[in-house]
Amino acid sequence: MAPGLLPFSNPKCYLQPLSAESMLMSRSSCPHFNRTHKPFSPNNPKPSQLLRCSSSVSNLSTPAPPVDEQETLVFNELENKPLRDIWRKIQGCNNWEGLLDPMNSHLRKEIIRYGDFAQACYDSFDFDPHSKYCGTCKYQGAHFFEKLDMADKGYQISRYLYATSNINLPNFFQKSKISSVWSTHANWMGYIAVTTDEEEVKRLGRRDIVIAWRGTVTYLEWIYDLKDILTPANFTEDPSIKIELGFYDLYTKKEENCSYCSFSAREQVLAEVKRLVEYYDGEEISITITGHSLGAALAILSAYDIAELELNTMDDGEYSTTKIPITVYSFAGPRVGNLKFKDRCDELGVKVLRVINVHDKVPTVPGIIANEKLQFQKYLEDTTSFPWSYAHVGVELALDHTHSPYLKSTKDFGCAHNLEALLHLIDGFHGKERDFCSATQRDIALVNKSCDFLKSEYGVPAHWRQDENKGMVRNSDGKWILPERPRIEAHPEDTAHHLRRVLKNFATNNNNNNSNSQLKAI
Repeated sequence: MAPGLLPFSNPKCYLQPLSAESMLMSRSSCPHFNRTHKPFSPNNPKPSQLLRCSSSVSNLSTPAPPVDEQETLVFNELENKPLRDIWRKIQGCNNWEGLLDPMNSHLRKEIIRYGDFAQACYDSFDFDPHSKYCGTCKYQGAHFFEKLDMADKGYQISRYLYATSNINLPNFFQKSKISSVWSTHANWMGYIAVTTDEEEVKRLGRRDIVIAWRGTVTYLEWIYDLKDILTPANFTEDPSIKIELGFYDLYTKKEENCSYCSFSAREQVLAEVKRLVEYYDGEEISITITGHSLGAALAILSAYDIAELELNTMDDGEYSTTKIPITVYSFAGPRVGNLKFKDRCDELGVKVLRVINVHDKVPTVPGIIANEKLQFQKYLEDTTSFPWSYAHVGVELALDHTHSPYLKSTKDFGCAHNLEALLHLIDGFHGKERDFCSATQRDIALVNKSCDFLKSEYGVPAHWRQDENKGMVRNSDGKWILPERPRIEAHPEDTAHHLRRVLKNFATNNNNNNSNSQLKAI
């Protein structure tokens, strides 16, 4: 055996650094690697090394032959450039053409990075029904990323997002079973963050505004709440643009008697995006929105809203404007609206990359009867006003968990829907006809954080993530108690000010009566 190489299940396969060319390796060029082999140890301490297979030890340095010369040329051109030079392509300016198969390494890292931002919503959410803080975030905004071991991301929380639970999605919201609670109406929905580390700004090539929406703590229960009823979006005067009623209510409803829900989730997002865009005026900016499950639906809805109200339009001068790119990284999301909604998102330049598991049921709803796969959908909507016609937005990246040698066969649909499992699949995906092979050495133990999906041979317990002692601490008297948490600010004091500016500007630019009526209501 060559020195310094870790043995694989086949004696002729070793761990070696993976070149761009070898990432294009097909099954035919790698006779010793297939999905039936036992994968390497998840505890491998060398994160810079990836699986590389060869027919003999003597030619380990020989790259695998490219699948296609032109494909290799384009692939390598982007692989060899820093992210700051190609970030617009990675953010989807060309609809990710040529970046998904084979999977571009920059794009893979960005998908995982934004997936981690979405996962942070779950990891920080208090879903313990026996806690008076059930339904809120466990951490103060100033310490959010630090508490989640994400301080190195280079972002800071700008504000938290809340929604009223008094809508017709009862299985989505988490409520405490005790009488003394932090709020009787509100649920924490996610956050807005912005890059503040200048080195990270330089690496990204722009200042990034991130909006992360929380998905569902439980799996399919909220799906049963959906009535498949389409309602006009009411963000413009075009009544033919429609979205699912439950998503619309979650995004737009508010509770006047609740300090956390005195502004709707929509109003919170619009006001903060307006503030941040103006604050960083003159800089290169991107707006990236991410979410999993129902959070993915809110991500697409808020992206459309921001673009429709032209919050991503910046004045360069008297006759010149610049559009801030809006990108959505959607994970396991359902359909959001009708075909007119999808077409309008395309017209506005909203870029959506939808990452799904082909065995997951959530991306197939709503719109089981009429959807984008129906040849005559446009005719159906235009001529009959069919009320249950839905269409997915954007580009789909379909993954298959049966291709991962780490995951076991299961009938638990929650595993196929799990976000950490999707990020694991992204880590190993190189293309439709290429074998699963870890590219970033992402820890496979993360898969079982909130499910039971890893094969038992890896010794990772199911549902392992929880707070130490479930948050209980010992006080000065030696008694175990659940400590009080500092009260989290409901809304920044200038929220109403920035929201008025949003609606006033839109009404002025578009002479929109609906916006005028919203303005008067604030």
